[in-house]
Amino acid sequence: MKKIEAIVRTSKFEDVKTELKNCGIDFFSYWEASGVGSEHLQMHHSYRGTIYDTQFIPRIFLSIVLKDSNLAKTINCIEKAAFTGQVGDGMIFTYNIEESVRISNGARGEASTAGPGDQI
Repeated sequence: MKKIEAIVRTSKFEDVKTELKNCGIDFFSYWEASGVGSEHLQMHHSYRGTIYDTQFIPRIFLSIVLKDSNLAKTINCIEKAAFTGQVGDGMIFTYNIEESVRISNGARGEASTAGPGDQI
């Protein structure tokens, strides 16, 4: 099994969520995150006469666990939906998962994955 962690623009999150659903990924965790990237060179941005601190860039952090066979498809879905072509589109990381256990029924490994998309 694999784990994908993806950091995407807040403005692209709905597109990513929709694309993941279209790719058969029905369950994932996400939360708001902020970080500093290469855009930190411009520390302040002016909008309608108000200065905003752009040192911390708001993002959405996604966590998805799935079968190995769904890894490439899921990465492609995230890339497609999160892409703007600008610096700061985000990052995707993958990890190996040694074990997973579904608490409700004790299923382990790939048998613990949920739904048609085979993700936890």
